[in-house]
Amino acid sequence: MKLLVPIIGWLVLSAGCSTHYHRSDGHSLTLYLDRPSARQVYLASSQDGFAPHEARRVGRMWVVSLPAASQFRYYYIVDGEIFVPSCRMKENDDFGSKNCIFSQEL
Repeated sequence: MKLLVPIIGWLVLSAGCSTHYHRSDGHSLTLYLDRPSARQVYLASSQDGFAPHEARRVGRMWVVSLPAASQFRYYYIVDGEIFVPSCRMKENDDFGSKNCIFSQEL
């Protein structure tokens, strides 16, 4: 756990966003969301038709891993409400909301 805190701090600072960031090992992509007051968090992505994937709490962070992909769309469901974090690219969805666009090229 002592090693995890500096790594998470570095990832937050290097991502340029205090609430949401990612890490990839080439095979999987791990997304982190800083929502310490949340009771339940899911991630929905275009990789599998926006099926919700339950995130797990690690300290104050919520963590979820997906297969690595070069580009996909996603959003979170936080305590039953759709949450679109701050992200570099967004698009309007077909339901009057927005999705983040993850792209390895950025």
